[in-house]
Amino acid sequence: MRDWQVERRKRTRRLIELGGLVVKSGVDLTGDDRAVIYGALLWMADKLQGEQGEQARSLWMAKAKQAFEEDRHE
Repeated sequence: MRDWQVERRKRTRRLIELGGLVVKSGVDLTGDDRAVIYGALLWMADKLQGEQGEQARSLWMAKAKQAFEEDRHE
């Protein structure tokens, strides 16, 4: 397999994983919420690059760990 094919497969896998997180979050995609999701991601990027970036990262990480733990026990 060529290098570009390996890289393409890695990228595809990563995109699928990220899409899975959107689904897992419970965002209702029946209304085509792409603009809402993109806007939220832009807001998150701004927040992470701001003065309170580490605080936001810690808060979101804790929330995600809790959600993953709850999913594991269901």
